[in-house]
Amino acid sequence: MRALVMTAPGGAENSEIRETQVPRPGPGEVAIDVSHAGLNFVDVMARRGDPGYVSAWPYVPGIEVAGTVRALGPGVEGLAVGQRVAAAPAGGGIAEIAIAPAALTVPLPDGLSAAVAAAAPAGLVTALLLLADAGRFTAGDSVLVHSAGGGIGAAIAQLVPALGGGRLIGTVGRPEKAAGAERSGYDVALARGEGLADAILAANHGRGVDLVLDPLGTTALDVDVEVAAPGGRIVLFGNASGTAPAPLPPAGVLLGRNLAIGGFSHRGLSAAAPHRIAAALRRILGLLAAGDLDLPVTEVAALAEVPAVHDLLAAGRGEGKYVVRLGAEG
Repeated sequence: MRALVMTAPGGAENSEIRETQVPRPGPGEVAIDVSHAGLNFVDVMARRGDPGYVSAWPYVPGIEVAGTVRALGPGVEGLAVGQRVAAAPAGGGIAEIAIAPAALTVPLPDGLSAAVAAAAPAGLVTALLLLADAGRFTAGDSVLVHSAGGGIGAAIAQLVPALGGGRLIGTVGRPEKAAGAERSGYDVALARGEGLADAILAANHGRGVDLVLDPLGTTALDVDVEVAAPGGRIVLFGNASGTAPAPLPPAGVLLGRNLAIGGFSHRGLSAAAPHRIAAALRRILGLLAAGDLDLPVTEVAALAEVPAVHDLLAAGRGEGKYVVRLGAEG
């Protein structure tokens, strides 16, 4: 089978399309003939060698797939060979055949395309859990999202109306990405730079923000604290800069401003509580199938084009959600 293989830490020069051995599912696992795989910033973090993302080189990235069940490992129940599914493998998804835990593999509703479903297991599920679980979003809350022009930012923009609505403010790393974020559903999108905190408060009519969702590590945390409303929640869910995180604000600051800072890791939750990931994935797939959620995706036609998309994501120039086609839909 063919797969995208990252041979060493670095950039696109270390990404190759290779013929690799067909994997076989172990106990509690499923082998999937992959129709489409989602592309994510976590692939970039793995490629550049961020700690904790690659156990050994060479490495096949990919944490979102949709396709059909090829084979079941020992002990797997509730799934069948030939069934259309979406799944969240720990890696290895950007390949013609992927292995995923059965606990993180969910049947596709009738009529839902694999291209759209491949955007769900990480990006849309992360967006839902950030809002509903980690962020305790309630209808009417104002939400600030950093990196609003990316795939998770676009997913959040779609989900906030589906969860009851609220004012949605985004930040982007480049001014030219602001218009795209607003097209995806943000009320206001602002380029990060001098005076950002004042601009965010002005965009929220002078009030603090109820919920801040931040994938930038701690580089924007001072701004987050400054713009959060009393009783506000700040959720850190990534480290896009790749730099060592700075210390969190002291307890006195959090107490005095009535703030809560939490963290979210899709990978950590997949390992510790896969049932929560699977439940969120089922909910997302149902919303997509019913037409209550609409996430446009950009389909990449071939494996050979994936390194260039990873370059776009690494440079902050990607827009929305990308999936790559690897085979025919079942």
